[in-house]
Amino acid sequence: MTAPSYRVWALPGLPEVRPGDDIAKLIAAGEPGLVDGDVLLVTSKIVSKAEGRIVAAGDREAAIDAETVRVVARRGALRIVENRQGLVMAAAGVDASNTPAGTVLLLPEDPDASASRIREGLRDALGVEVGVVITDTFGRPWRAGLTDVAIGAAGVRVLDDLRGGADAHGNRLDATVVATADELAAAGDLVKGKAAGLPVAVVRGLGHLVADGTDGARALVRPAADDMFRLGTSEAVREAVTQRRTVRAFTGEPVDPGAVRRAVAAALSAPAPHHTTPWRFVLLESESSRLRLLDAMRDAWIADLRRDGKSEESIAKRVRRGDVLRNAPYLAVPCMVMDGSHHYGHARRDAAEREMFVVATGAGVQNFLVALAGERLGSAWVSSTMFCRDVVREVLELPPGWEPMGAVAIGHAAQAPRERPGRAAGDFIEVR
Repeated sequence: MTAPSYRVWALPGLPEVRPGDDIAKLIAAGEPGLVDGDVLLVTSKIVSKAEGRIVAAGDREAAIDAETVRVVARRGALRIVENRQGLVMAAAGVDASNTPAGTVLLLPEDPDASASRIREGLRDALGVEVGVVITDTFGRPWRAGLTDVAIGAAGVRVLDDLRGGADAHGNRLDATVVATADELAAAGDLVKGKAAGLPVAVVRGLGHLVADGTDGARALVRPAADDMFRLGTSEAVREAVTQRRTVRAFTGEPVDPGAVRRAVAAALSAPAPHHTTPWRFVLLESESSRLRLLDAMRDAWIADLRRDGKSEESIAKRVRRGDVLRNAPYLAVPCMVMDGSHHYGHARRDAAEREMFVVATGAGVQNFLVALAGERLGSAWVSSTMFCRDVVREVLELPPGWEPMGAVAIGHAAQAPRERPGRAAGDFIEVR
């Protein structure tokens, strides 16, 4: 059996590309000796030039702004962003090198379509069935250095899905999907170089990767729902804070208790007076414990409403509005403890002391809610336990000094929350 092998080389003699040039014709004119099954690796820069993606921009930052749809991470002047093509990369792919002063190069508007045009042009000019990959240079999370990856492709299997197969030892492969187009791009970069003036390379010997009806390189972009690292650290914190919503309808999907415990750990980093820890979290993980608490609270609430003279119809409506807790698959009851508080023997100062602990407890609960959002869990902080603390303490068998500060319904949101109306920070600021 012959060992698998391939050959890769750069195509020499390609002229300087100008707006309006036909890349396929320029390649064909160099008599490249292409055969069926070859894969061409084309640097995106020459595609951008041919497609007129050269724009006047005295300020490169403004061009990056125009191409950015989402900032992923920012460190000083460096920005990692999602651009209009859906690619997450530095500076949105805006390039100020190898282009006249005062101009910048933007990435091809539709790299997959660009690759398809080059492939079809080579078929027409040379009668060959080749694959085309358009490449650009990327940095990568967790890895130093740069490499070329595929941003556009036509006639190439961009992903090789090995899931369901077995390795040499018979172990089932459950997660192995190989990014073949990126591997091809990196191989071509080894012979093209960054400054050698060789923007096109050919790979021969991997004809099994060339086929009609294949996906474009867009298939290599991980969907947002599957992206565990969608934001940089500080951006993730801001996103979790700004995207936190009160969720009142949940799916039946169970809640990971570990995620809730991680959120509790985040709550404990909130500020508190006198180096105290005024937070306690009671986690109701079984349905029986939740129902026992909620039934007792409901009965206490109904009794209060009847004492207030409310009609049975009014009472029923109010009780139904409290169903957010009953419909949640998981509940947490945050409690405040005054351990470590100071007693001054003065009503005003003692009241202020209590307020400090209440504020610290609220800060802890806010951390908890934001951390839950970071875990992709929805939540609703409901104040009802504060109105029947004795009942809650009795049902949950809490120490006398624990003060329930509401209850947090937790679960997976049944639907995306509605957009929150924009709030201008300046409307809430007074400067002195």
